[in-house]
Amino acid sequence: MTATPAHPPTIVLVGHGMVGQRFLEALAERGLTGTHRVVVLCEEPRPAYDRVQLTSYFSGRTPEDLSVTDLALIEEHGIELRVGDPAKTVDRAARTVTARSGLVVGYDVLVLATGSYPFVPPVPGKDAEGCFVYRTIEDLLAIEEYAKSATTGAVVGGGLLGLEAAGALKGLGLTSHIVEFAPRLMPVQVDDGGGAALLRTIEGMGLSVHTGVGTQEILTGADGAVTGMRLSDGSELATDLVVFSAGVRPRDQLARDCGLTVGERGGISVDERCRTVTDERVFAIGECALAADGRVYGLVAPGYEQAETAAATIAAQEASFTGADLSTKLKLLGVDVASFGDAHGTAEDCLDVVYSDSRAGLYKKLVVGRDGTLLGGILVGDAEAYGTLRAFTGSVPPVSPESLVLPAGAGAPAQLGPSALPDDAVICSCHNVTKGSIRGAVTDHACTTVPEVKKCTKAGTGCGSCVKVLGQLVTAELEASGVEVDKGLCGCFAQTREELYEIVLALRVTSFRELLDGHGREGARGGDGCEVCKPAVGSIIASLAPAIGASGYVLEGEQAALQDTNDHFLANLQRNGSYSVVPRIPGGEIAPEKLIVIGEIARDFGLYTKITGGQRIDMFGARVEQLPVIWARLVDAGFESGHAYGKSLRTVKSCVGQTWCRYGVQDSVRMAIDLELRYRGLRSPHKLKSAVSGCARECAEAQSKDFGVIATSNGWNLYVGGNGGATPRHADLLAQDLSDAELVRLIDRFLMFYIRTADKLERTSTWLERLPGGLDHVRDVVVHDSLGICDELESLMRAHVSHYRDEWAETVNDPEKLARFVSFVNAPDTPDPVVGFVPERDQMKPDLPLLSIGVRRPSEEDLLEGSTRR
Repeated sequence: MTATPAHPPTIVLVGHGMVGQRFLEALAERGLTGTHRVVVLCEEPRPAYDRVQLTSYFSGRTPEDLSVTDLALIEEHGIELRVGDPAKTVDRAARTVTARSGLVVGYDVLVLATGSYPFVPPVPGKDAEGCFVYRTIEDLLAIEEYAKSATTGAVVGGGLLGLEAAGALKGLGLTSHIVEFAPRLMPVQVDDGGGAALLRTIEGMGLSVHTGVGTQEILTGADGAVTGMRLSDGSELATDLVVFSAGVRPRDQLARDCGLTVGERGGISVDERCRTVTDERVFAIGECALAADGRVYGLVAPGYEQAETAAATIAAQEASFTGADLSTKLKLLGVDVASFGDAHGTAEDCLDVVYSDSRAGLYKKLVVGRDGTLLGGILVGDAEAYGTLRAFTGSVPPVSPESLVLPAGAGAPAQLGPSALPDDAVICSCHNVTKGSIRGAVTDHACTTVPEVKKCTKAGTGCGSCVKVLGQLVTAELEASGVEVDKGLCGCFAQTREELYEIVLALRVTSFRELLDGHGREGARGGDGCEVCKPAVGSIIASLAPAIGASGYVLEGEQAALQDTNDHFLANLQRNGSYSVVPRIPGGEIAPEKLIVIGEIARDFGLYTKITGGQRIDMFGARVEQLPVIWARLVDAGFESGHAYGKSLRTVKSCVGQTWCRYGVQDSVRMAIDLELRYRGLRSPHKLKSAVSGCARECAEAQSKDFGVIATSNGWNLYVGGNGGATPRHADLLAQDLSDAELVRLIDRFLMFYIRTADKLERTSTWLERLPGGLDHVRDVVVHDSLGICDELESLMRAHVSHYRDEWAETVNDPEKLARFVSFVNAPDTPDPVVGFVPERDQMKPDLPLLSIGVRRPSEEDLLEGSTRR
C-alpha cells in the first residue's frame, strides 16, 4: 500500500464516534493522511462527540461543547468527513462502500467503527409513544422535549448509563424510578456491598429503585402513549415516560451482510492487529469488534488502544491488541464509583479487605492475593485513592491493605506518594501511559508542567481521572532531579498566597509594608514589592479588612498603590483611554425609573450603552474626570458600584422564576437579589460570578458560574466551580434540596474557604481541580466541617456583610478622594485630548488612530541582516 501521486490508496472509515476520531488522529500522527485519501462515513448528523459525558447535556453543555472533533485537523489533513451519510453496503470483491446518499467509494483499507446499539428488551409496548433509548444527542433532545408534558419517568436498567439517565430525568423535574433485573445496581462494576452503599445514597436523593425485578410489559392508554409498566413480580408502576438503558450490542450488521465473521453473541471477529479474521483489508475497532481475547470492549480506553493498533498496522508498524484494563472511575448522580482489576475476586485463594460505613454511604473493598499482591478493588462514595490503587494493581503495595481503605482517624491510613509506584505502573489507562513515560517526559524532554507532559505523552487527555496523580508525579520528578519547585507567591514572598492569608489573619497585618518587611524574602524587605504581590496582598487585606481592623476602602492610603489599573479608578479602562461604568442591578431586576436614570446619564454624557451577559447595563466612554459626576447621579438614584472592575463578586443572574414562569418552582429573582446584596464588594483571588435558576431548565446558566443555584421542588441545589470564558468548566453539585438558610450558610463557607486557600488570580474552577481531594474535600470542609473552621468562615462573612460600604458613595462624598480623578494633575479641568469618539449605529465608538488597528507591511529596511522575506 505505497502511495502514488496520481492515485493515492484510500482508507474508508465507517463510523465517526470517539474511537473513530482517535483513529483519524492516529493516522495523522503517522503521516498516513499525507499519503492516503481518507474518507469518513458518519451516520449521525454531527461529528464525533463525547458520549461518555452525554448526560452533561442536561447540565447545560451544548452539543458543540460535547464535540471531540478537531475540525481544524480534519481540514488540515484533507480528511473527507461526510456526516449524516452512513455506509449501507460493502462489496468486498469490488472493494467499494456505498453510502446512503448513493456515493460509492473504493477502498484499499476499510475500517469499521460502527459502535453499538441499545438493547431494548422484547416486551409488549416497547415501541409505544413515550419510550426512548439513551444513546445519542438526538435521543436526549427527544427525551427533553417529551419530558415537558410528563410527570414521572422510569429507566429500565441500573447500570452506568441507566443511573445517568435516571439522574437526567430527575433533573428535568420528573419523579424518577430505576428498574434493574439484577439484585443490585451496577452489577458489572460493584459487588453486593458496593451496590448496597450506592442504593442507599441514590434513594437518599429521592429516586425510587426497584432491583431484582424485570419489565414484563409497557402499559399504554387509548392514545397509544405510555401510562405505566408491569413488572415481573406482578406489580405495576405508573409512569408516562420510559427510557431503555439495558445494555448495548455490537453494531455488526454491515459486517454480516458482506460476509465477515462475527461472534456467536455478536461482534466482528478480529485478530491481535485488529484486522478482521476474514479479510486482511478490513479492520474493526471499538464496540463493534470482537477482540482476539474473545471480548467486546464497551469502554472508550480499549477502543482508543484498538484505534492506535489499527493505524500502526496500516502504517506497517508493530502493534497488537490482546486485551485491556477495564478499570473505571465515574461520578454517577454526584456519587464517586470506581472499580479496577479483579474487582469481584475471581482469582483463586484471593482475600477481601473491606471497609463499609453505611451512614456515610462509603464502601471500599480491595482484593489481594495470598502473597499480598493487589488484584483489584471497588470504591463507592470515596474514590480519591483510585489513581494510586489502580497503578499498584498487580504488585505488592509497600503498606498493608487495611491502611489503604481506612479513612482518616480510623487507623492512620497510609499516604502513598508517586515515588511508591513502579515505573511500569500504568498511570493513564486511556492512552496506556506508564509512570516511566511520564518521568521520561520530565527528564528527557524537559517538560516542567502538567500541560507540557500532557502534550508530550497524551496522559490526562482522555477521561481525566489520572490528572491528580500526573501532577504529583511531575512535581516529584522535578524535585528528584534537583529542580527546586518554588511555590512562593513571587520574587518578594517565599510563601504561597494561602500562607500569606493565614499570616495576615493571625497577626492582623493591615499594611503591605508591614507584611513585606516582616515576612518577605530577605532581598525584598525594604523594597516596594512587585506587580504580582501588590494586588494579591491588597486583595487579601481588603477581604479580611473587617476582621483585622483595616480600612475596607481600596483607595485608602497605602491600599491605593496596591491596586490594578481598574481598581485604581473604580472603573474599567477601555482601549482608547476612556472608562466604562457599570452600576449594580441585583438579580437583573430593575424598575422603570432606574432605567430612565441610566438612559438620561448615558444621553447627557454621550456614553455608549450595552446590555451585558450579566444582566446589567454597561456605559462606555466616560473620561476619568467624569466618573465621580456620573457616580453621584447614580448614587442619588439608588445605584451603587457593580464592581465590574474588581476581583470580587460581579453579578448574580436570574431567570424570572415561579413568579412569572409556568415552569418555575422557586422565586429565583428574590434569591438572586438576596445573594448579590450579601456578597457585593467581597474581594477574592479572582472575579466571582453567580446565577440562580428557578427550575431544572436552567435558563440562568447557573452551572457555568463560580457558585450557581438551581431550584428544586424541595428547595435549592448548590453547584460550585463552574466557569465560562476561554476554558469552560461545568460546576459540580455540592449539596441539594437546601432551605434558604442552609443555602446561604454553605455559600458563606464555600466563598470564604476559597478566598482563604486559592492561589493568586485563580478562579474557583481551577482551584477546585487543583485542591487535593477536589470537590470531596471541599464538601467535607464546608458541609461536614471536617476541619472545624466553619464557625470562623461564617464569622468572617458576617463581618464582611455588616461592614460593607459602597465605594462609589465613599468616593463622591470625600473631596480628598475625588482629587485623583483627573486626566492631568496640573490641569485638573482639562480633558485628555487623545480620548475621542465617532458615531456608529446611533451611538458612538472610540476614534482610534488608523495605525493602531492596521497592519503595516515591513519594508526592506525592516528586514534583519541575513534574513529572508517569507
